[in-house]
Amino acid sequence: MIDASRPGPSRAAGAASPLFLRDAEVRRGIELLYFGYASMIRGADRILAERGLGRAHHRALYFIARRPGLAVSDLLRLLAITKQSLSRVLADLVRHGLVESRVGEEDRRQRRLRLTEEGAELEAELFEALRERVAGAYAQAGQEAVSGFWAVLTGLIPPQDRALVLSLDRDPRGRRESAGG
Repeated sequence: MIDASRPGPSRAAGAASPLFLRDAEVRRGIELLYFGYASMIRGADRILAERGLGRAHHRALYFIARRPGLAVSDLLRLLAITKQSLSRVLADLVRHGLVESRVGEEDRRQRRLRLTEEGAELEAELFEALRERVAGAYAQAGQEAVSGFWAVLTGLIPPQDRALVLSLDRDPRGRRESAGG
């Protein structure tokens, strides 16, 4: 729980101290990330548990939905897990009829991933559970705070991975996606 007697900001919505690089302020940010994430993901966790799936399955579904035809090698980089772990996750998703794997058209050694109709429906349900929480927090914080939050999160991504992560905001033809889609 939040201790109102602690030095530094004691409310989540409070302004950061001008001494925001002090350990107490950094710890506060880490705590808010942890508790915010745990709260945000709770609804999705319930949906996944009903199907015998977990967060690794959710992350794979999410990124395959964002990039239909995603190469397994790119998913491996996005998830930053071992090949063995990804292999188990994909095997589960294929067995549940949520994901299909096809041979690449340009490089036949590649495997390209797509959601099945059932996979797309599940991913949409999971996204809605997250969207409600995030959109509510965004609306409460305001545009400037959201931009700052994005800047902080982008700063947490290793520089060598930023291009791949930021490419998710573009459709396969390289154009930026609209705000609604």
